[in-house]
Amino acid sequence: MSTNLRQLQVTTFVSTLDRFAMPPMLVAIAHDLGAPLSEIVHAAAAYFLVYGASQPLWGVVSDRLGRVRTMRLTLLVAGALALLSAGAWSPLSLAVTRGLAGGFFGAAYPSTLIYVGDTVAIGERQRDIARLMVGVATGTALASVGAGVLADIASWRAAFVITGVASVVLAWTLRRLPEPEATARPSSVREALGTVGRSPVTLLVLLFAFLEGAVLLGGLTLLPPAVESAGATAAVAGAVTAVYGVAVFLGSRLVGRLAATWHPSRLIALGAASAVLGCGLLAVSQEPPMAVVVALLLGLAWTSMHSSLQTWATEVLPSARATVVSFFAGSLFVGSALAAFVLAGLADAGRYSLIYAAYAALAVPLGLAAGWQRRRWHRPQEGSP
Repeated sequence: MSTNLRQLQVTTFVSTLDRFAMPPMLVAIAHDLGAPLSEIVHAAAAYFLVYGASQPLWGVVSDRLGRVRTMRLTLLVAGALALLSAGAWSPLSLAVTRGLAGGFFGAAYPSTLIYVGDTVAIGERQRDIARLMVGVATGTALASVGAGVLADIASWRAAFVITGVASVVLAWTLRRLPEPEATARPSSVREALGTVGRSPVTLLVLLFAFLEGAVLLGGLTLLPPAVESAGATAAVAGAVTAVYGVAVFLGSRLVGRLAATWHPSRLIALGAASAVLGCGLLAVSQEPPMAVVVALLLGLAWTSMHSSLQTWATEVLPSARATVVSFFAGSLFVGSALAAFVLAGLADAGRYSLIYAAYAALAVPLGLAAGWQRRRWHRPQEGSP
């Protein structure tokens, strides 16, 4: 594995560490701030909403400033905002600081995807995108276990101090990552948006990302409080969620091998089936043993379906890759955030069976439509890697 890919893995690790630090601490934060759980869920949703809505901006910025410079500058500001999140004194201040942090952390992961799209040949691209998920898996596992433990034995605020410092340090170390060679890029934002808007298949890919965010990220965000609703502690709920990170780590290796022989539509179908089964099981029971099985299934769903959709996003419009990938990431996290906003009241009432039944139902048409459309699509000619 190249040094460049390892640096990109570290970038996905740090951004994921911050992104998944909050879900295991939702209940602890609500108790500490003396607020209803629904208000803290809204604060978490603000992070995902701004994280997603900022993606198109970072795609444009990276076309102008460069991929690496964009990652470094945004990680520096994101680190400072994470440190401010540690000092939040109310649900509103938490929502504001986390939302702003999400906006800047939002540049990290899509920038790594664009970098891979700019530098890796088509035939090897899904393999390297799956490898990026090792950083996602490690960050998810460490955040899920560590944040829950910190919330139990010390303070939830310590988690944001750790992610803030890590982000600032990473902004410095990425100076060694070379900027990719310039490729054909839109001459203006209007041209890029027009290119995307005139491509029906690109719009479909963005819709699939929106629905996937609602199902997979939305389901994962509410997994810790769902387990706690069954009587588990924050540490146990975090440990259960950490199994998801292990599943992503193992699944990324499996998908990397399957991608060499399987058509992406089969991987999408595998992921959708895993999501339907996992969410359906959690609708039946939120006990920790069941949640462990669900976490494994959601991890497999993420690595197989999401990596396939991500790779599709890097290929569907090569001339506007940064715009498409940034809109893809934006759709993903806006879908997650809107799902959290809509379902926050049900979560506050402890109606997790209904929530996960809805997620399972939504995963069915997502898998069928995305798999069918990917089977019908043919890759356009691309002059650059």
